[in-house]
Amino acid sequence: MNYILLVIGFILLVKGADYFVDGSSSIAKKLRIPSLIIGLTIVAFGTSAPEAAVRITASVNGQNGMAIGNVIGSNIFNLLMVIGASGIIKPLLVEKSILSREFPFVLLTSIILVILSLDSLLFNSSINIISRMDGIILLILFAVFLYYLINSAMKNRKENLCDPETSVDIDVSNVKAIEKNNTMIKSILISIIGIAAIIFGGNLVVNSASDIASSFGVSDQLIGLTVVSIGTSLPEFVTSVIAATKGESDLALGNVIGSNIFNILFVIGASALISPMTVDPKLIIDGAIMILSTVLVYFYAYRKNDISKFESITLSLLYFGYMGYLVFTA
Repeated sequence: MNYILLVIGFILLVKGADYFVDGSSSIAKKLRIPSLIIGLTIVAFGTSAPEAAVRITASVNGQNGMAIGNVIGSNIFNLLMVIGASGIIKPLLVEKSILSREFPFVLLTSIILVILSLDSLLFNSSINIISRMDGIILLILFAVFLYYLINSAMKNRKENLCDPETSVDIDVSNVKAIEKNNTMIKSILISIIGIAAIIFGGNLVVNSASDIASSFGVSDQLIGLTVVSIGTSLPEFVTSVIAATKGESDLALGNVIGSNIFNILFVIGASALISPMTVDPKLIIDGAIMILSTVLVYFYAYRKNDISKFESITLSLLYFGYMGYLVFTA
């Protein structure tokens, strides 16, 4: 029965995120927000909603080992497998703004997360823990990131509205105005339905995955790093791959970068604020792998302002190697 519930949970997570992203993206486009900002915010936060539901639910239930393991596992999956698969389909062009701002910021947040987890090394503590104060620090950084994105979105929107080619004729008929309002209402309803499915599916995944792990004697950390992290990262995977096939590199990369920042700053921050998170020493190694993966992707992108097919293949192969490492050390 737990396996059936796990599958149902994943379906609800993926479909819920799909509805949420469609509805939210529709709203964002009506507000004239560019694709990079959409990728970093609406799409990234929407596709990360399954992880948020799983991890925060796990934190409420006192299953923090799965919560932080799922964050690190999902971020590694996003960097190596999502970008890898997207770049194999079509080389990803990288804007200079991403290289100078968003990439360094996601690297910084990854390093901060690992540093906050090193209590035993830095403070001679008996355990590693992400405290409520650590959670507050992460949430403050998330607020700063949101402030930057909102400013960027407002600036771009103002420029678009001033552009005669993108301006909208204000002399429209009542029929068109009603259709526009109905479309907006429909988009909002779709988003609400998506969020509801995400929350319910998150509960099913956490509870059923924990029961399965217990029955096999497998740790919550391993389940969080593998099955749950991959399952809840499927929305990012599908979204970025589809974006790559359409030549939307900004959307594909923005989705991954925004999701990883959201995962670390908001999800871990909120989870730690709810309940302090004990960090298994083994997860420090996975955290280091996450940082190295970020550096590698950044290096690939920085060299020629793109991520080639060959580089994408190496990223995918590295992820399979990482999975083998997890199974071997379990």
